Amino acid sequence: MALRGLAASGPGSRGPLDEAVAAAEERGAPAVVVAAGGAPEDDDEDEGRGRGLLRWDGFSAWLHCVCVVGFDLELGQAVEVIYPQHSKLTDKEKTNICYLSFPDSNSGCLGDTQFCFRFRQSSGRRVSLHCLLDHYDKDLPVYLKSLVLISKLPYIHFFHTVLKQIAPEYFEKSEPYLEAACNDVDRWPAPVPGKTLHLPIMGVVMKVRIPTCHDKPGTTQIAQLTQQADTHISVILPTVHEVDLFRCFCPVFLHSQMLWELVLLGEPLVVMAPSPSESSETVLALVNCISPLKYFSDFRPYFTIHDSEFKEYTTRTQAPPSVILGVTNPFFAKTLQHWPHIIRIGDLKPAGEIPKQVKVKKLKNLKTLDSKPGVYTSYKPYLNRDEEIIKQLQKGVQQKRPSEAQSVILRRYFLELTQSFIIPLERYVASLMPLQKSISPWKSPPQLRQFLPEEFMKTLEKTGPQLTSRIKGDWIGLYRHFLKSPNFDGWFKTRRKEMTQKLEALHLEALCEEDLLLWTQKHTEVETVDLVLKLKNKLLQADRERLPVKPDTMEKLRTHIDAIILALPEDLQGILLKTGMT
Repeated sequence: MALRGLAASGPGSRGPLDEAVAAAEERGAPAVVVAAGGAPEDDDEDEGRGRGLLRWDGFSAWLHCVCVVGFDLELGQAVEVIYPQHSKLTDKEKTNICYLSFPDSNSGCLGDTQFCFRFRQSSGRRVSLHCLLDHYDKDLPVYLKSLVLISKLPYIHFFHTVLKQIAPEYFEKSEPYLEAACNDVDRWPAPVPGKTLHLPIMGVVMKVRIPTCHDKPGTTQIAQLTQQADTHISVILPTVHEVDLFRCFCPVFLHSQMLWELVLLGEPLVVMAPSPSESSETVLALVNCISPLKYFSDFRPYFTIHDSEFKEYTTRTQAPPSVILGVTNPFFAKTLQHWPHIIRIGDLKPAGEIPKQVKVKKLKNLKTLDSKPGVYTSYKPYLNRDEEIIKQLQKGVQQKRPSEAQSVILRRYFLELTQSFIIPLERYVASLMPLQKSISPWKSPPQLRQFLPEEFMKTLEKTGPQLTSRIKGDWIGLYRHFLKSPNFDGWFKTRRKEMTQKLEALHLEALCEEDLLLWTQKHTEVETVDLVLKLKNKLLQADRERLPVKPDTMEKLRTHIDAIILALPEDLQGILLKTGMT
């Protein structure tokens, strides 16, 4: 799966796709770019569809395109097929896809493998795009191929399931099969959050519930795949990244709380793994561990020396950026040894097998390419280690508790830890909201009070995390560090926008409760026309920004506007009608 953005609806509006992406983002899903794009310019072939949507609109709601990347020992790798043919990829994006579509030669991957990667959109925005890749090579010793799905939606397990259905058949039947699969996707309904969809793909039907922003981590079932009457596959999407959390954290679960701190604080972090699949799963698990808080920095589940951001992320002329990199090439042990935090893991064991726990080591020990697995850092955690969760997980290991059950325990632990941390911040930010009685329909909405770090710190004595968490330690120090991090910046900007929109909505509702027609009788025609224009702008803003207004507020406002215009002289009515003011 590669994730690439495509706008499904026009400027200033949001459709089901945008809702799905927004829901995914709120649940801590990967960052998403919505880029200009859509259906092909030449839509002659679409005239026979008999519906308002152009051909490939349904496909675009789920995928940007499907790529086939070939690798020849003499010629190297190249994008051989892009489907649908009208899909656009820049040369830089194609280059990234080519190099990221195959495991590094040092990783020793043999046979089939699947993994996820991200790459940055070529428009220059500092946001990554994501890819999920399926690689089948067991029958192709010299000439290898990879099938890559590119999409903006972060449903990792779902797209893995799609690939498992189409990849083996594609490599046997070639391009006509791929075209048929894409036509199936084009008939899918849009991914509306909260809805359960039945999605046919090449003879089977996948049953999928799209997550919403209100789903709590760990409350949705673990991703399940069950065969039903040989024709149906049931897939349940968890709320965030569909990874086996405990399997990924298993080698380092003694240090899971320290890793939670590092991710929370947006610290530069490198995961050195034996293969792209283990690298990508571990990076996604790390990003997931601070859910429901969104990880706002960049992360690369699989990163290579050929990545277009390689120089930017490995330079020694400045401090390492806030990013999580997953790598497999031993070369990175030397290139990134100046990074402050490095996790080196061995092969992830199958379910039921528990690897030896790695130790925390000083960075100076990471000098040779054959360094042992471990967490290489000088970081001293702010919080004391929670021995209770460690005992609980260790007991599960001894009792051979299934990995899925261990993941539920670990996910709940991370959720409670994050909520204990974020609730005091939520409580303080809510206090920055002006009182509703201060909202006047005839004045601009009041501004939010400024976030004052020291004022917030004073609130922690009575309403801090000690109310909900048993963990002791330097919570104040952790908060001070967090307030300087990209995750706080992104979180606060999001909350400030939500609260500002709430104030706009309350202001709109206050306006609707006024007798506006009576107001116009006491003011000039010029002032009345000005009021109509402002009310119309309010309507446009409410629609464009999807303000959280009551259901009947918009209709009330339209009724006010119509009544005011009808009370004006006919010449002014005509002008307002001609200029689209009603």
